[in-house]
Amino acid sequence: MNYTQTLDYLFSSLTSFQEKGEAAYKPGLERISSFCRHLGNPQRNFFTIHVAGTNGKGSVSHILASVLQQAGYRTGLYTSPHLTDFRERIRVDGEMIPKQKVVNFVDKHFEKMNELGLSFFEISTALAFDYFAQSDVEVAVIETGLGGRLDATNIVVPILSIITNIGLDHTSLLGDTLEAIASEKAGIIKKSIPVLIGEHNETTDSVFAEAATALKSKLLFAEDIFHCTEHSSKEASQSFHLIRTRDEHPFDVEIDLTGDYQLHNVLTASAAADFLHEETPLTISRRAFREGIRTAAANTSLHGRWQQLSDKPLVICDTGHNAHGLAYVAEQLRRSQCEKLYCVIGFVKDKEIGSCLQLLPKKAHYLFTAAHSERSLPASELAEKAADYGLAGEVVEGVSNALNRARELASEQDMIFVGGSNFVVAEVL
Repeated sequence: MNYTQTLDYLFSSLTSFQEKGEAAYKPGLERISSFCRHLGNPQRNFFTIHVAGTNGKGSVSHILASVLQQAGYRTGLYTSPHLTDFRERIRVDGEMIPKQKVVNFVDKHFEKMNELGLSFFEISTALAFDYFAQSDVEVAVIETGLGGRLDATNIVVPILSIITNIGLDHTSLLGDTLEAIASEKAGIIKKSIPVLIGEHNETTDSVFAEAATALKSKLLFAEDIFHCTEHSSKEASQSFHLIRTRDEHPFDVEIDLTGDYQLHNVLTASAAADFLHEETPLTISRRAFREGIRTAAANTSLHGRWQQLSDKPLVICDTGHNAHGLAYVAEQLRRSQCEKLYCVIGFVKDKEIGSCLQLLPKKAHYLFTAAHSERSLPASELAEKAADYGLAGEVVEGVSNALNRARELASEQDMIFVGGSNFVVAEVL
């Protein structure tokens, strides 16, 4: 098979959550454990940092990988979903896995994958582990796919576990309360392995405390390790004046990402880098820490996080797709300085979108659309649901058509926002 045929096999013969949604979810670690034993347990050949959470886990993973690269370590990065190319999921020192490596892996292990009935995500995870081992990776940042306890990535034994935050998402699979979801995410905590929580939450802090105590794992909260006293934004970056709480030591950091919500992710990544330097075999200099954050998006090709696509009119896209994440996006939209706001939005049909729609600005003009995915909610249905929340506009079939229509309507002083789902953002990128 060539690369195109290999991808066709992965996406059509195997069930992908990105393509099929909840029907693709295959919980349990038995299959991935068996397959990795077949591969020689490549995940044991490098240090790992395991990252879970409702939102921010992708940004935290990219920031940490960038910091580790700047510290001189050969660094693997495994994230999901991808936006435009499957290979975005698997990177070494910022470079995507070569196409031929994907082809060779599938060709070599085709029979075993089918014998075990592996899911798309399980194969992707094992491919990442195998490629990292082949590439002499020294440390890998591994992002969970969904949940934590039963996620395929949970066979790693990390030097640090990170849980960014907890919000209501995938409730039919993970539970319909914050406590239930926190319990699933806490499933990545390993015996005697420290765990860092990105954000305090009075509802879920006790869940993590109980899990950490039961496993004799050190529990850390990023907001207790660093706090921010000053924040300023530029066109393509933002700066933070951080204070390390234990010694009041100041750190001035800049990041090449502009979403205001990145403050939470910078604090979490900073606390993680501090812990890794102080309490693990890894050494991260202050220079590597600052430079790694400053070039996080550039080093790791992170896209779709409050990303500016053009100006006059200003066009911004963001992959926030649940209420917890969209709350930050909506607040930044309200604060944006523009004459009129146009929003190109589409959602997947297996998402509880009422909690998302109620957050969006009512004064905007909406272009309701749907991405080219069988999971997408039809644009006309989205418009009907949005009307219940006071959101008005027009239905435009096709994301590119919707964006073009927004450009027709907008003046140079206006703003266009594109979001609602990863699929919508992927199509504009």
